[in-house]
Amino acid sequence: MSKANKGDETVIRIPPHFYIHVLDLKTNVTKIINGPETFVRQDNEKVVEGPTKMIIIPPNHYCVVTNPVLKNKEGEVEFDQYGQAKLVHADHEVRLTQDPFPLYPGEGLYVKVTKLQAVPTNTALRLRANADFTDKEGARRYAHDEWLFTGPGTYIPHKNVDVIENIRASIIKPNEALRLRALKACKDQGGKERVCGEEWLVSQTGAYLPGAYEQVEGTISAYILTENMALHLEALQSYKDRFGVERKSGEQWIISIKESEAFIPDVYENVVSVVNISTLTNRQYCVILDPVGPDGKNRLGQRKLVKGEKSFFLQPGEQLEAGIQDVHILGEDEALVLRAVLAYDDNGTMRAPGHMWMVRGPCEFIPDVEIEIVDRRKALPLDENEGIYVRDIKTGKVRSVVGQTYILNQDEELWDKNLPEQIEKLLSSEVDPLADRTARAHTKESKGRVKHKVISYRVPHNAAAQIYDYKAKRARVVFGPDLVMLDPDEHFTQLSLSGGKPKRPNCIRSLCLLLGPDFMTDIITVETSDHARLALQLSYNWHFEVGTQDPNAAGAAALFAVPDFVGDACKALASRIRGAVASVPFDDFHRNSARIIRTSVFGIDENMKKSNVYKVKNNFMFAANKLVIDNVDIQSVEPVDQRTRDSLQKSVQLAIEITTNSQEASARHEAERLEQEAKGRLERQKINDEAEAEKARTSLLELQSLSAAVESTGQAKAEAQSRAESAKIEGQAAVEQAQLKAEAQNIEAESELRRINDARKGELEYISANNNLDITKAQKMAEIETSKFQNMISSLGAENIAKIATSGHDNQLAMLQALGLQSTLITDGSTPLNLFNTARGLVGTLPPAADSQL
Repeated sequence: MSKANKGDETVIRIPPHFYIHVLDLKTNVTKIINGPETFVRQDNEKVVEGPTKMIIIPPNHYCVVTNPVLKNKEGEVEFDQYGQAKLVHADHEVRLTQDPFPLYPGEGLYVKVTKLQAVPTNTALRLRANADFTDKEGARRYAHDEWLFTGPGTYIPHKNVDVIENIRASIIKPNEALRLRALKACKDQGGKERVCGEEWLVSQTGAYLPGAYEQVEGTISAYILTENMALHLEALQSYKDRFGVERKSGEQWIISIKESEAFIPDVYENVVSVVNISTLTNRQYCVILDPVGPDGKNRLGQRKLVKGEKSFFLQPGEQLEAGIQDVHILGEDEALVLRAVLAYDDNGTMRAPGHMWMVRGPCEFIPDVEIEIVDRRKALPLDENEGIYVRDIKTGKVRSVVGQTYILNQDEELWDKNLPEQIEKLLSSEVDPLADRTARAHTKESKGRVKHKVISYRVPHNAAAQIYDYKAKRARVVFGPDLVMLDPDEHFTQLSLSGGKPKRPNCIRSLCLLLGPDFMTDIITVETSDHARLALQLSYNWHFEVGTQDPNAAGAAALFAVPDFVGDACKALASRIRGAVASVPFDDFHRNSARIIRTSVFGIDENMKKSNVYKVKNNFMFAANKLVIDNVDIQSVEPVDQRTRDSLQKSVQLAIEITTNSQEASARHEAERLEQEAKGRLERQKINDEAEAEKARTSLLELQSLSAAVESTGQAKAEAQSRAESAKIEGQAAVEQAQLKAEAQNIEAESELRRINDARKGELEYISANNNLDITKAQKMAEIETSKFQNMISSLGAENIAKIATSGHDNQLAMLQALGLQSTLITDGSTPLNLFNTARGLVGTLPPAADSQL
């Protein structure tokens, strides 16, 4: 039945704990009727609500009623003069466990029946007042005040209190601290007044529940300090640290294990860095810059020497100069160059700043702070063919030291001798002037030269090198084989010779001059008197005519008088040849080219000319540098003009054709003569053969008659013998065939047996090899697993394994202890447990049953 139909009913039966609202249409007042009751509606009444079940609040539950009714001191509802229940409009009322009650007209259920919130241990509710009121304890609360309701307990809501959040306690472990910040001026749990924004640490181990105006900024872990580690701290503002020392803002200091084993930095302390200990052995030292003095302040600009054995921490502002250094151990061939930075007393000898001296070994040396090490020098052992260039830094004089063990003093330095780039390439190249004469223009790359070493050059056999001293302004010539070592002011005379065909200048560069004998090839162009131009390729044999007894003689110096003797000689000889060829026609030159060229080069012997004997000289000498040309080889003569080349080719072809025809006619005549002789011998042989044939025919007829007689008498005998021989042969063939078959079968059986044996043997070897491989693999895998298990056990350690084995029980025990339980039983719910014996053991032994006494 609908509510409209219920409102029109006259009789309404109200069950227990139900109620209805009835509106009096005359007075417009709504009243409440509680059950159990049977209500008879009048004509002027109307049921506007119900029957409705009363509000039932179980234990530990509550509800909030909006616009609650007004009650007097006795707890009874007050009504106005019209019988209408008075309401407190725009208000709320929290109602806890009580008898079922109805909602009066105008009341509403703002919060349904809800279970009260239980606050466990180490948690709290952050509450905020939404209006001014006085709580049950008599404390006056103002709007927007905040406080905590800490557990364990059950929170009972209040109409003027809002729950902001649920706060859980922070667990502070050993060597940890909580960093807190005050959100408002308050008093912390230790009773200390805190201002807004102030930060502090709480390091007491256990659970800490921050206050209403405290905010947890984070957890700070302690630094575990060891003997080899310290902390570099900086004060963020002026304060007094935990050790009672006043610290100024920006002050820096060090905390080591002497002050604390575990250090938690305060909120006003900043950890700049972790400082490791500096350890010096008895063979080490270090220099500290800006050391800290007795007053704890850095002495800027000063240096402090610390010798080993010693261990220390660098204080703030200090730093090591060049780190930890080893003691300088000097051998007998070593020394240190020292320079005084400050006035220094060197065992009674005063050293002014900037003064330099040497300390020679063998000794151990640690430099004081007043001096610095400029260089460490080692004696240079020099062979008799080795040397170095040494420069005096005071006078600037450069000298060479050769063939001794030498160590530079404090006023000396190694001097680099620079040479022209081309000479550097020639010195560093690996080209042999004799063996690689044709490759001298292509310098090979090699490693660079050490410029402070004395430059040495091996002059090869039958060669000469010129060295010029620019300081003394004189030159000397060295003949090979010899070793040249340059003084500081000496330089090589570089030869730049012509090369190629025809000759081109500056193709060959060398430091030595080969004395020969050798040859040079050139191509020159000549023109005959009838204007035939020819290209001649000539090779000249040459050598230098000079004695090596006195290298400083004028003859030795004249060797280098002509810088490019190859180019000059080829030009001079080409000029003489062109002049001689120009006076003869082509035909004469073609027939007498060798004589004309040799005569033009060497000339006519004047002594023989007086006797009307024209004899060519044996050689030709250049007086300027004693160069001797002793032979000329004409390698080729080719016309330059195409017409001359064509006519010369035609004449050569014609001569070849005439010679060929003559040889062909002679060969034809000889062939005909040989043919006639062969025909005569053939006819004579034919006659002889016919005579021999007649003799053979006569012998044949005699043999035929004899054969006919023998044939008639021996035919029968021959047939009998043939049949006997045939039977014998057949029998022997059958025997041999049987033997061969037997041998073949035997061979087949043996081969099959060998094949089967080989197959079995191979199979056995294969199986054995596989078994051996499986065994080896199993052994290797076992060794690997054993090694792996041993390595895992050794890396974990016996102590860690024991902790892993007992970690589960230890964690369960710790959890039970934290929960405060003495004993517990945990099951998965699917495994049945026999609790009878357990209960008997807990309660104790029961008395015997009563029927046992009967």
